[in-house]
Amino acid sequence: MMLTDLVAALRETRGFRHKTDIAGVMSSLARHMPRGACIDSHSIAIGDDCAAIADGDSHLLFAIEGLVSDFVRDMPWFAGYSSVMVNVSDIYAMGGRPIAVVDALWSDGMGAAEDVLAGMAAASSAYGVPIVGGHSNTRSDQAQLAVAILGRANKLLSSFNARPGDRLMMAVDLRGAFEDPYPFWNASVGAPAARLRADLELLPMLAENGLCAAAKDISMAGALGTALMLLECSGVGASIDLSSLPSPPGHGRLRWLSAFPSFGFVMSVREEHTAQIEQLFVERELACAVIGTVNASRKVVLHDGSDSAELWNFNDDAFIVGR
Repeated sequence: MMLTDLVAALRETRGFRHKTDIAGVMSSLARHMPRGACIDSHSIAIGDDCAAIADGDSHLLFAIEGLVSDFVRDMPWFAGYSSVMVNVSDIYAMGGRPIAVVDALWSDGMGAAEDVLAGMAAASSAYGVPIVGGHSNTRSDQAQLAVAILGRANKLLSSFNARPGDRLMMAVDLRGAFEDPYPFWNASVGAPAARLRADLELLPMLAENGLCAAAKDISMAGALGTALMLLECSGVGASIDLSSLPSPPGHGRLRWLSAFPSFGFVMSVREEHTAQIEQLFVERELACAVIGTVNASRKVVLHDGSDSAELWNFNDDAFIVGR
């Protein structure tokens, strides 16, 4: 596949399209939201994986994930597991540690809810994060699930801290497999709980030791879409070398670039810290590599050998940040 064809295909993926919807939602909310109520929304950066609310010398982290209804219907146990797992990842991506989750679940009967709840309970146990309440409706005509999480960060990782000259890094757990037919790369279910928790602990450690200031967990938009979100929030661009991205063998490039891994992060790192950060992930048998360089262009250009193509130009089009 030519690089220009790959860019065109990425732009049409479900993950990219869902993320670009965010810009319209944010623009609409900004038009309707009055300033000055309780917590001024303009004092909280919108675009991070969590809302970071100052609380003394630390930050409370607050996030929510809604799951697409066909996923909940077709793979209820894994949807329930994922609903907790992705929220936990959002907290760690911000340099925090999770405290607890609550859920909102709709189903057609209690029987249809059982697998979802069993999956949620399994993830709660694996990651050591309690489910402390929520909302349920077992008399709905459609399966729906959303889960919210609360956490705390002593020092933040943020999508707004990337700087020109930084190196973009990608860290991912390749010890997994795709959950067909969805793009979910599952390296979590069945893994030792102690290992899952210790792997995630790397993120707040990087923040608290001053090794990294900007990060985002790889979401439905895949590694490149996640990089776009981070770069847009920071008002920068980047040059990305596709051949440097860690990837598992035996899968097509488009499929992997569209993957939503159970453990995956994009980080913007000062050059002098890259070798140490890579070593910390590799010591835990996690893949980690420098994949590009941040610049001031507000454009994201992909390179593959002698071939190059522009993935996005923030000067012309928003990705998630509404105008």
